[in-house]
Amino acid sequence: MMAGTGHVAYSVLPVIAEVSRRSGIRPERPLGMAVIASQFAIVASPIAAAVVALVAFLEPQGITLGNVLIVTIPSTFLGLACACIFVNKIGKELKDDPEYQRRLQDPEFRAEMEQEMKVEDIQITPQAKTSVSLFLFGAIIVVFMGAIPSLRPHFDGSPMGMAHTIEIVMLSIAALIILICKPDGNTITQGSVFHAGMRAIVAIFGIAWLGDTFIAGHGDMVKEAVSGLVEVAPWTFAFALFGLSVMVNSQGATTAVLVPVAITLGLPPAIIIAVFVAVNGYFFIPNYGPIIASIDFDRTGTTRIGKYIFNHSFMLPGLLSMIFSIGFGLVLANIFL
Repeated sequence: MMAGTGHVAYSVLPVIAEVSRRSGIRPERPLGMAVIASQFAIVASPIAAAVVALVAFLEPQGITLGNVLIVTIPSTFLGLACACIFVNKIGKELKDDPEYQRRLQDPEFRAEMEQEMKVEDIQITPQAKTSVSLFLFGAIIVVFMGAIPSLRPHFDGSPMGMAHTIEIVMLSIAALIILICKPDGNTITQGSVFHAGMRAIVAIFGIAWLGDTFIAGHGDMVKEAVSGLVEVAPWTFAFALFGLSVMVNSQGATTAVLVPVAITLGLPPAIIIAVFVAVNGYFFIPNYGPIIASIDFDRTGTTRIGKYIFNHSFMLPGLLSMIFSIGFGLVLANIFL
């Protein structure tokens, strides 16, 4: 919510994976919900591009940022909380999981796990503390620049987008860490976080470009299909948002394409805001960066993509969170709007 992007989840995913494993908790459960929560928080963020676009489209009808957030913040929070209750029961307990037990039969893997359990033997160096402080400083800068657009460089009268702002700030912080703390470059490239991040970059860039190219070439067809769907039943606008977000992997792009269509068709602002959370359809096809990264971070093998692609660890958490959030959104929109 504070950063305006779901990619901040990268910093906590390895922590979630290791803490849950050491606690004997199936990592698939907290990792799945953490990734979904990082996506859903976008519609509850006052600085997210999708929210800003939605407010701009609905402003002529008297809708303000407060009107949107008073629905999206509690609806997503309650929706995620309800989904957690169910997700906490999925799958076998870690000690009974066949894949994890199979991996433990490998002496090298078991020795590595046992070594990592000895956290008291790890010596935290002053350079490590400095690097963490610099990272947190960078995160704080991102939050402030997202919350106060005037702090960002302006081009043609508009502030720099948050995606570019985050990239510039965090790459600069990474450079400072290298210069000041002088970590071993080879160690960085051999770490699990680096490997997971690089795989995520390759995967998400390819899929995102493909989806954007498809929509750019078939935009009129998509709009006509959505128009027909919404005219029959206004609540089906949620399915349109969900379907398009799956293809384009962007809440902002989905909002920009479909919300004007809904307004043109006369869909009430309350319905649009209530089902706005449906722009988070990333999880349906497991190609989103944090999804791929979390699978790599979970070395127990419980977080995975199934044989049939769609039977992956994020499907149930995502669908449950979506259903509950839309339900709460419709109720809250009816009360406040």
